[in-house]
Amino acid sequence: MDTSKLMPFAAAEIKVVSGSLWVVRTFFVAVAFLPWALSVNAALPSQVPGSGALPSLADMLERVNPAVVNIATRTNASARNPLFEDPFFRRFFRVPPQGRSRPASSGSGVVVDAQRGYIVTNSHVVAGADSIEVGLTDGRTLEAVLVGRDPHVDLAVLKVEADDLAQIEFANSDRLRVGDFVVAIGNPFNLKQTVTSGIVSALGRTGLGIEGYEDFIQTDASINPGNSGGALVDLRGRLVGINTAILAPSGGNVGIGFAIPGNIVGPIMEQLIDHGEVRRGLIGMTVQDVYPALADAFGVRARQGVIVTRVEPGSPAANAGLMEGDIVRRLGERRLEDAGDYLSQAAVVFIGSEIDVTYVRDGRRKSVKMRISEDTQQQVAGRQLHPLFEGITLENFWNLEEQSTSSGVLITEVDARSKAYSYGLRAGDVLVGLNRTNVRDISELRDVLLSAKGARLLLNIYRNGRFGDLYMR
Repeated sequence: MDTSKLMPFAAAEIKVVSGSLWVVRTFFVAVAFLPWALSVNAALPSQVPGSGALPSLADMLERVNPAVVNIATRTNASARNPLFEDPFFRRFFRVPPQGRSRPASSGSGVVVDAQRGYIVTNSHVVAGADSIEVGLTDGRTLEAVLVGRDPHVDLAVLKVEADDLAQIEFANSDRLRVGDFVVAIGNPFNLKQTVTSGIVSALGRTGLGIEGYEDFIQTDASINPGNSGGALVDLRGRLVGINTAILAPSGGNVGIGFAIPGNIVGPIMEQLIDHGEVRRGLIGMTVQDVYPALADAFGVRARQGVIVTRVEPGSPAANAGLMEGDIVRRLGERRLEDAGDYLSQAAVVFIGSEIDVTYVRDGRRKSVKMRISEDTQQQVAGRQLHPLFEGITLENFWNLEEQSTSSGVLITEVDARSKAYSYGLRAGDVLVGLNRTNVRDISELRDVLLSAKGARLLLNIYRNGRFGDLYMR
């Protein structure tokens, strides 16, 4: 792909999707709403009779804008040149012993709890930051503390100590419809407090390869680098989503932006505030869309919902009595139309929760309660398992499509400064074996590590369709 077509986004993260489509995760926020959004017509007339006020969102924005903040991060970078490691060289050239601080990225955030000082933003905005500053519309600059991150949904929570903060009220994002007007507010290109307007272009976008759990609101409100973590609000100024990414075939904004729905943001935010991490539970079943051939193979008639193709023994799904061939129509509060809906709901299923499941078996509609137990923890920081895993994040792996391996432990995040990275571990690797013992989930990985007793670790890794061994010691 010709990278010369990319715009020089100084602080943007760009990913290639499907070979020709560029996904740009922004590090700032945008928002500018045209006054015709309140009108039935596409534009205001050139002349307005009478002396009445023109349609405007100014009053709403005056109330909401102070709750959208600028986020600037810094990281302590040290020289990587091996010559700098030589003491004589360092003394001769008077190289200071400590690393130097440099700007890492800029983005946006949304104050969601003014009393307690909590701010929601994207995980990738603050990833790897050694210090975080929050800029308010009144000119104040505050030091922020990272409460917790969830890279799988790309959300993070910060905390500041300040009085007189403004906050944004959550809307019920499940009530959004395609065609609803929305406004994006943020700090694109460090311009600060930029407002853009548009409509909801689509709902429930999945399969983009941006995050582990995807259920995006698509909008044509202009979103640019720096918009990440900013607010997507309705015309009443209520938060319907957190701006996250754009699709940019030519590197620029083409009116295809994505936001994380507020109904996902809220539960993840509370988990991060309460625990510092997301204690996401494992349901323990594999599902697929109900297309005619698959329905016929299982001898079912229903064409809505998702069909269960596998149930893990001992899992919450198994304990609830679910079986292969069942068609799940509802999981918790979410009606399931396809496998994407199932995965999105799985993002907000937490350890200790009890959820209602509605399914069809043998043509009969049934309901059952599913308890997500403690031993089904799906995500864990590597340092909690072994010192050599410092700097990595792992989660249980169940793939709907992968034929070579259907279970294991997925490495979702690797700190480039960690020992794990230097040994060769990368995000996306699936750990399927340790010390010549098969590993199907975090629980089994923990058991094998306990028996290792600090010895050299032999990891069997699945990467890009191939298996390979990796040694750590």
